[in-house]
Amino acid sequence: MNIPKDLRYTEDHEWVKTEGDKVRVGITDFAQHALGDIVFVELPETGTEITAGESFGSVESVKTVSELMAPISGKVVEVNEDLNDNPESVNESPYEKAWMIVVEPSDASEAEKLLTADKYEEITKED
Repeated sequence: MNIPKDLRYTEDHEWVKTEGDKVRVGITDFAQHALGDIVFVELPETGTEITAGESFGSVESVKTVSELMAPISGKVVEVNEDLNDNPESVNESPYEKAWMIVVEPSDASEAEKLLTADKYEEITKED
């Protein structure tokens, strides 16, 4: 399983990459494996305010529909529109091509409180 060391993670299997004053968000390799073949991704519109711990969209696979949980609070400033036509990108490239949203955080320190790669790896071994 691929768990990049330069990202932060949530127990809900989202990842966060800090990019200056913004953060890029997606789901982890572990999550996409658990979901199976992804057929649809529902994401918020640019300008939407999201709240840490609350749903900001969903991912539908051939097995189930799973809520996407916001890892941090803030305003969505970019949405990966490519996922509308190519939801399977989440299975193929969860960290590169299939990022989901870019957020301008209301509190940048929230990202620092998320799990490190090592802590996230421990959680995935328990599941």
